[in-house]
Amino acid sequence: MNIDGLSLGWRTDLIFARFDGTVAGRGNHLRVLTPSNPTYWWGNFLLFRHAPGPGDLERWMALFEQEIASVQPASRHRAFGVDVRERVTLTPEFAAAGFTLNEAAVLTLARAQVCGPRKPLPAAIEFHVLRLPEDAAAIVDKQVEVDAGRHEPSGYRVFAQRQMDRYAAMQRAGLGHWFGLVATVGRRSVLVASCGLFRDASNDDGLGRFQYVSTHPAWRRRGLCAALVHAACRHGFETMGLRTLVMVADPGDVAIGIYESLGFGRGVSAWQFERPA
Repeated sequence: MNIDGLSLGWRTDLIFARFDGTVAGRGNHLRVLTPSNPTYWWGNFLLFRHAPGPGDLERWMALFEQEIASVQPASRHRAFGVDVRERVTLTPEFAAAGFTLNEAAVLTLARAQVCGPRKPLPAAIEFHVLRLPEDAAAIVDKQVEVDAGRHEPSGYRVFAQRQMDRYAAMQRAGLGHWFGLVATVGRRSVLVASCGLFRDASNDDGLGRFQYVSTHPAWRRRGLCAALVHAACRHGFETMGLRTLVMVADPGDVAIGIYESLGFGRGVSAWQFERPA
């Protein structure tokens, strides 16, 4: 199995592992490793082109142990991706073993489809192409605030910092940027929303993939997400020379409606079986 023919969600997801990790064909699946961030579930996983069937839990668990956990003992989680066009269900076998199944909606946007945001950017807030690693601390601080209550704070901060180290390296390599909306509060500049947009180092296919669009909880419901993504899309098309932008989102989250209002359209979903350590 190789990346040729993968759906756009998985194909662009592998942009990052291919930059600083490994993506290796293993017959009927791909092994994805990110040695610099072994606790990152979706940087260290196995990707299959079929949904699990009878007996696959035992087989897939053995493969994960052999190909990931034995190589990286810190990767104590278990994560399996499935790339199929049809809907996938959580089988009783996987549910009994403690797995959850997540659907990631994959949205795409071409330049001709772009729609402007419904609200103008509020006064005293500016769009910036951020500097990495100089601005990484502010980005990580905001991400920790956004995800408060969902993850253990200190461990999540380490993970987020490792991710920003990766994005800084990709930015130095000319593969993309991290963007932010910066508000002036008194005499201070405050990062209130941010996201990344990157392309593949090894393939000039015009594809760009968004990363972690988020708005600080205290600054939501002001149209900032739409303004940020719209400005980042323009940068991707006009400055980076991209032809198709890919966004992956929770199909049940309100943000997906924001992306669709900007012209993004839904494609084939990505499916993820995951279990913590």
